Amino acid sequence: MRFRHRDGSLVHLAYCTNVHPAETLADIVAQFDRYAVPVRERLGVPVLGLGLWLARDAARELAARPERTAWLAAQLRRRGLEVVTLNAFPYAGFHQPRVKKAVYLPDWTDRRRLDYTLDCARVLAGLLPDDVAYGSVSTLPLGWRDPWTAGRQAAALALLDELAEGLAALHRELGRTVRVGLEPEPGCVVETTGQAALAWNGLDHRWLGVCLDTCHLAVQFEEPQAALGTLAGAGLPVVKAQLSRALRVDRPDLDTVREALGRYAEPRFLHQTRTRAPDGTVRGTDDLAGALDGALDREGPWRVHFHIPLHADPAPPLHATGPTLTGALDALVGGERARVRHLEVETYTWTVLPAGEQPAGPDGLAAGIAAELAWAADALVAAGLEDLNDRGPRGTRHHSGPTAARPQESRA
Repeated sequence: MRFRHRDGSLVHLAYCTNVHPAETLADIVAQFDRYAVPVRERLGVPVLGLGLWLARDAARELAARPERTAWLAAQLRRRGLEVVTLNAFPYAGFHQPRVKKAVYLPDWTDRRRLDYTLDCARVLAGLLPDDVAYGSVSTLPLGWRDPWTAGRQAAALALLDELAEGLAALHRELGRTVRVGLEPEPGCVVETTGQAALAWNGLDHRWLGVCLDTCHLAVQFEEPQAALGTLAGAGLPVVKAQLSRALRVDRPDLDTVREALGRYAEPRFLHQTRTRAPDGTVRGTDDLAGALDGALDREGPWRVHFHIPLHADPAPPLHATGPTLTGALDALVGGERARVRHLEVETYTWTVLPAGEQPAGPDGLAAGIAAELAWAADALVAAGLEDLNDRGPRGTRHHSGPTAARPQESRA
């Protein structure tokens, strides 16, 4: 979905397909028909943006065979879908029964991570619509924090230098620009924007920047305006932003609150949990189950790395970090210039929500994703962006006018 910022730039909105367990090309195309097309139809838009997740084998196959990438691009166009961003954080097996810390492997000390990311960049260059200036790829923030040594740090930064060189070579070869954003995440080597400003200050910022996840901001108790100011001060561009909300509770000492939180302690994904002391110190545990078992202070608020759907609050006494999300949107696109052009709704947790809150089959999931995107689209309009999507009768807004010629994006 496309929006026009007041500075004249195009802002793209997509949903991330890592919510779907599709790792082969056949399954990826099947998910277009099972989910993406129904989402587009529910929104009543002619073109829907996807933040595509390509697992290792699919990315390798497409990168090695340009004709297969061209075929995939044709499949997207036929269905009214477009891709300007890829999520290359999960390497493979993202929907195994137990993922937890395996999602951070291989990390940026391993050449397999470099090869995979460059494959994704090459594929994205072949999928980008002709009128789009650049593509973005998100990746992990070096790796999990333990074990991490000075030697591992140096090895990771050396591979990131190779990544920048590879992206520059791709641009020279294909004439397309692809940038990579490293995504600070609780528990990783780089958890916060302040750490990112220090750790990545020497990277080539023409090609490498930050992917800002608004759930991660909230879990670490970061304020969006201050976080963006920190990144700007370090010269780190926001390559893409992921729109998400964290789980929040104000009274984790109450039995009723802890019982409600326990329904979110599930075995597949890691749910890092943080609290902030009165002096501002942020402390935490690596998973919600450990926090509930006593590894985290019961006094003060807790924030949990569990992506809550944008449009639907959890049942009381639980809450979501909506103010961080709306504050981030205002900071990113509410000003006189757009500080990011690629926005991706990344609620990969739909299928691990507590019983009774999960969507009912493919239709239910499509309805939930469409509702999130409609919420995000309305939030962008409220921030002053022009809706260019001609949302029809099934959408929440309709703009008259031709849709065949989409607005082009400046390559400046």
